[in-house]
Amino acid sequence: MSTQMKANGLMLIVTMFWGLSYTFMIIGAETMSTFNIVAQRCLLAFIVAGIIFYQRMIKVTIKTLQYAFIQGFLLFIVFAFSLIGLETTSAANAGFILSLTVVMVPIMASIIDKKLPTRAIGFAVAFTLIGIAILTLKGSLSIQPGDFYMVLAALAYSTYLILNGRFTTRVDSITYGVYQLGFAGLIALALCITYETPQLPQTSNEWIAILGLGIVCSAFCFITQAVVQQHTSPTHTGLIFSAEPIFAAAFAALFLHEAITIQIIVGGSFILVGNLAAQFEQFHLLRALNKTNDHEMHT
Repeated sequence: MSTQMKANGLMLIVTMFWGLSYTFMIIGAETMSTFNIVAQRCLLAFIVAGIIFYQRMIKVTIKTLQYAFIQGFLLFIVFAFSLIGLETTSAANAGFILSLTVVMVPIMASIIDKKLPTRAIGFAVAFTLIGIAILTLKGSLSIQPGDFYMVLAALAYSTYLILNGRFTTRVDSITYGVYQLGFAGLIALALCITYETPQLPQTSNEWIAILGLGIVCSAFCFITQAVVQQHTSPTHTGLIFSAEPIFAAAFAALFLHEAITIQIIVGGSFILVGNLAAQFEQFHLLRALNKTNDHEMHT
């Protein structure tokens, strides 16, 4: 088995665990408060990852901390809004709506660069909007509050990804990534102390939720992604990540007994088609850039 195939296999495991995170969040939110969950998830992940990368952590620069604080704040918004959203929407809906980042990122990048999106991106947007309408609009043509919060989480995560592409080229990516988790946890802890009552998990379900979110879905996934992304292409990574909402729906059906309705299947299919169109557009752009670079090297 080639190194890239192994890397792709590990990325699929990461994607599977991210899909499982929606189930963990719902389990935790049944008896725990939002900021409390985010604080414990992020601080636990920060401690675990910090121990593993201790040698890098002590060499942190001011610039790294500045970038990590910005990204940590955005991560906090993503995690908090996701938890709030899951109070009134299903894990399947949440997974598909949050996957909108695949389409949002190139649109936001086009706005920043003052360029019109390509036809492929326009096609992707049309399909994802149809999918979102099918998933979220009910009989009265109203949108559930939870779906709205998931859209806000997707916007925050898209902003996070765009800034991530700029920041990671300027600092050590692993140190920067670990400190993000720490800052997200501290922000959540401050709000938890102010508006909630900080409390460690009391029941087995609460421990499962926090350990699952902190160690499996955050620390393990972050470390694995940081290592294996060096051995696979961005296109492969993006296509594998597109499977996250499928895992979210499958785990919710398995552990939470959520029904996979025709509405979820049809709406989710439209969103997946839109995501794949956006990913293939990225693939063609990267291939064109590589050809241009090869041509310049031989002239």
